[in-house]
Amino acid sequence: MEASEWDSILQFVSDGPAQGSAPSTNKPTSSIARPPLSRSVSAAQIPTPPTSVHGTPAEEGEQTMISVSTTFFPGSDLDVLPTDLIILSSDSVFFYVHTHKILAASTNSFNSLLPLKEQEQDQPDEAGNILPLQHDSIVLNILLHTIYGMSAAHYAPGAGAVIATVESLEKYGLPVQTYLAPSSPLYPLILGTAPQAPIEFYAIAGAYDLHHLAIPISSFLLSYSLASLTDELAVKMGSLYLKRLFYLHLGRVEALKRLLLPPPQPHVPTPNCDFAEQKRLTRAWALASAYLAWDVRPDLSTHAIEAALRPLGDYCPATNVSSSCANGSITWLHSGQ
Repeated sequence: MEASEWDSILQFVSDGPAQGSAPSTNKPTSSIARPPLSRSVSAAQIPTPPTSVHGTPAEEGEQTMISVSTTFFPGSDLDVLPTDLIILSSDSVFFYVHTHKILAASTNSFNSLLPLKEQEQDQPDEAGNILPLQHDSIVLNILLHTIYGMSAAHYAPGAGAVIATVESLEKYGLPVQTYLAPSSPLYPLILGTAPQAPIEFYAIAGAYDLHHLAIPISSFLLSYSLASLTDELAVKMGSLYLKRLFYLHLGRVEALKRLLLPPPQPHVPTPNCDFAEQKRLTRAWALASAYLAWDVRPDLSTHAIEAALRPLGDYCPATNVSSSCANGSITWLHSGQ
């Protein structure tokens, strides 16, 4: 893009689109429900048409496209006051926001970037209210939605973008304990994205001592191999949450073995299930439980346990007392008693 074209774009994003020439908000035809982060605006709508290097008008039909956020755009009804700040992402998407909103949320003046300082003399006046940040539009979109108390879940961002947003909260003075509380809009977004990268999100929960976040995320870590845990993640989550992760795996395995290994309690002999039948059941139970305990894992499903133990009910054919044998023990395992 030529220098004169960039000056014209800066004038456009500072003044907003000309009246009656608002960009189209029609969504592209797609079966995906994810809304677009930005919409393209033609340079033909810019008050001063771009010119070439030699100062001659641009050729007819030549257009320069810029991208403006579909949520944070000029004239949006996010606040009673008009927007007074434009944040520019690293991939050249413009976000029209309110300085007072960001300052009210931040404890360090948005990393000491706001209010904007006096511009250098060699910078154009049109860029006086533009704040460029080294984050892409997806991360900035989540960050600004969080500041404004809105959910960005309908954009379906990836795990990497959500993690980058969480890691940027502290940098911009946004209290992590506040913006990751269960009542915050970012909390359900993290839980919905956590299955994509559970160990990374668990490490974040440990880094900021977010016990209420670590508990639901830990359910996605039952199949995680502790041997693949990197030193970086171990340091990030801290010793306390690292210990809890190991106890989660080892504790579940030990609890399952403790429930499996004892044979079913005997019952009073009956004509259909005497002492000999119960001895056969005990031996069969010992073999089945040893098979399960040999390669037991923290994520062993109840279906696998039931598939191994349910047939043992045939060793106790008395229908009135079968619940005292294998079937009753399986129910006991399910209940976690």
